[in-house]
Amino acid sequence: MGVGTSTFVTRWINFLTMLLAIAVIIFGVWMSNHHDGCRKSLTLPVIGLGAAIFLISVVGFLGALKNISILLWVYLIALFFVLVGILIFTVLVFIVTNNGSGHSVTGLRYKEYQLQDFSSWFLKELNNFHNWERLKVCLVKSEDCNNLSKKYKTLKQYKSAKLTPIEAGCCRPPSQCGYPAVNASYYDLTFHPVSPNNDCKRYKNSRAIKCYDCDSCKAGVAQYMKTEWRVVAVFNVVLFVFLSIIYFVGCCARRNAARNRSKA
Repeated sequence: MGVGTSTFVTRWINFLTMLLAIAVIIFGVWMSNHHDGCRKSLTLPVIGLGAAIFLISVVGFLGALKNISILLWVYLIALFFVLVGILIFTVLVFIVTNNGSGHSVTGLRYKEYQLQDFSSWFLKELNNFHNWERLKVCLVKSEDCNNLSKKYKTLKQYKSAKLTPIEAGCCRPPSQCGYPAVNASYYDLTFHPVSPNNDCKRYKNSRAIKCYDCDSCKAGVAQYMKTEWRVVAVFNVVLFVFLSIIYFVGCCARRNAARNRSKA
């Protein structure tokens, strides 16, 4: 790559990255002022990520702008650690989300999930009392279960619905319990459950209780996290390739800066 080309590309890529980092920080600040406590828990990671990207970009931009070899060295070392972090995180995500597949139920258009099918990491995190209590507050606030009766006006519509893993696991008792559905938000619990599954006893028609303490709910959340994390992992692969190209260009810019300094 030419002497001026690599420096020019490094300079402007980092300038654009600085603008992106500022947008991420602003988004994190907006989240901190949001009243939803679930989103507030993501505030520090988002702001921290934005700040880290901004600092690395500033170092890379100044190094390329002034042809300062030492700044480009710092920039490349920091970018290298970011690449390693992305790689490790992506591999771990694929390992953790490798297990867990839904079980088809006759007459239902959606699958039901069982907690024991997922990895030991999911079991440990979701069975932790404090972790689950925080997640349960988020689930109750999300209105997923309360909105079912609005989405499906009749029992026929509800029975033919394709529910999400969280709706299927947290908003209703497992199908093996055998409770008849009266509507999308109410089950006849006077029937004796045909399964010894403890989730049958945990389910209540109350809006604040539902099946939020059920293993089926934890499994639904695990499946949701698995799906979301797989999307993040795919994004990380693309990001890793993109940053690797930037790293290569940055190496060329550092070499050119060192060559120019030795000539001077």
